[in-house]
Amino acid sequence: MEILMDPSIWAGLLTLVVLEIVLGIDNLVFIAILADKLPPKQRDKARLIGLSLALIMRLGLLSLISWLVTLTKPLFSVGDMTFSGRDMIMLIGGLFLLFKATTELHERLENRQHDGEHGKGYASFWVVVLQIVVLDAVFSLDAVITAVGMVDHLPVMMAAVVIAMAVMLLASKPLTNFVNAHPTVVVLCLSFLLMIGLSLVAEGFGFHIPKGYLYAAIGFSIVIEAFNQIARRNFIRNQSRRPLRARAAEAILRLMGNHAPAVARNGSGSPTLMPIQAEAFVEEERYMINGVLTLASRSLRSIMTPRGEISWVDANLSVDEIRQQLLSSPHSLFPVCRGELDELIGVVRAKELLVALNDGADVAAIAAATPMIVVPETLDPINLLGVLRRARGSFVIVTNEFGIVQGLVTPLDVLEAIAGEFPDADETPEIVADGDGWLVKGSTDLHALQQRLNLNTLVNEKEGIATVAGLVIAANGQIPQAGDELHLPPLRIQVLEANDYRVDLVRVIHETPPEDEEE
Repeated sequence: MEILMDPSIWAGLLTLVVLEIVLGIDNLVFIAILADKLPPKQRDKARLIGLSLALIMRLGLLSLISWLVTLTKPLFSVGDMTFSGRDMIMLIGGLFLLFKATTELHERLENRQHDGEHGKGYASFWVVVLQIVVLDAVFSLDAVITAVGMVDHLPVMMAAVVIAMAVMLLASKPLTNFVNAHPTVVVLCLSFLLMIGLSLVAEGFGFHIPKGYLYAAIGFSIVIEAFNQIARRNFIRNQSRRPLRARAAEAILRLMGNHAPAVARNGSGSPTLMPIQAEAFVEEERYMINGVLTLASRSLRSIMTPRGEISWVDANLSVDEIRQQLLSSPHSLFPVCRGELDELIGVVRAKELLVALNDGADVAAIAAATPMIVVPETLDPINLLGVLRRARGSFVIVTNEFGIVQGLVTPLDVLEAIAGEFPDADETPEIVADGDGWLVKGSTDLHALQQRLNLNTLVNEKEGIATVAGLVIAANGQIPQAGDELHLPPLRIQVLEANDYRVDLVRVIHETPPEDEEE
């Protein structure tokens, strides 16, 4: 009882508990790495056995204090160097730790602990336990010698060891799970073991390295790794807010080398594209793969032929007017309506309708034999592909919730969304190079312009803007007038043709940042 009333005893006990925990961290780290080599069901058992053996060893060594003292006596000498039993244990343990940490690090970096055909290859349970026992002996000796040097009372030493091992036992499973869940932490811990092994070898040769230096280096590395883990967690959290499809597309494009070609100025001041060396994919291939990866994230509005550009046949017109319309159009399929586009009747082929008109057949009756396929504008392009297959080479009509026709989609429209524009005979390209800029129609899909300019900031799925005209109107707050100029970094947009209802043509200039010009 007198011992319990002595404040110096309690101070020594508390200090020794802290030191025992600190000295046992390296043991925990090694057990965590070795336990990962076992099947999941055996890992907890290996941890308990390893820490229990460490406790038994430390208590046993404490009960043999007189024997521990003899370990410090010289056994033999080599030249000017003398070696004691403690030195030999430290030397052998340090060499074993260096060997084991090096092989573990090599396996982790080379990924050789995984079998490609049978999954992860696990080690034998008793082999792992034996390795834990060997290292426990080294670490226990170090911890016990520290305890003997700090406290004179055997019960205090044993109490400190038991308390420290209880704390380590509670912390071992969370530490093991954390270490094995973070590959960079595993590599960092193995580097700690290499450093500790080197210090043990130095101790065996009589060169004392203060523990404070080792723990300062370990503490600094842990702080840096903590910052790394926080940054990684924030990055994953921000990435998780983006659609998985968008992240996969960005990763694939990055692997393909999706970089803008370098721009140089020739003597006349006009831009000249410098080819990128060793490109894995040419520009056309990158464009097509980008189109495939972004197809599912697009809306039908960005793919379809808009209502104002649909060529349709009015069944109320005369035979000569219908014939003239069919002959003057390059299209082979036409929607047939009664009076207005929203009064749909069916689909006709130009060739078949011309033959029927010569025979005096009724246009409406012919069109009604092939009814149109109508889809809502909220349908996504991936599901649209199945509908187009059922259309058997025809097209589908896109309507809004009120049944008003918004446009039509053909298989060619889907192909253009992937591979770029294929203008008809009566059409002009939507994007045309013009000096150091591009002439762009207002109806041009934003995805197409974004791919052409090699940008990734134009399309915002939350805003629902599908066309260049929509982008210009949203940025200006109202329909701009011809001659207006908008700045949407890194783009400068000049409105060339516009009226009170829509924007027909703009000129887009990709401005080069000042630092790029200096380079």
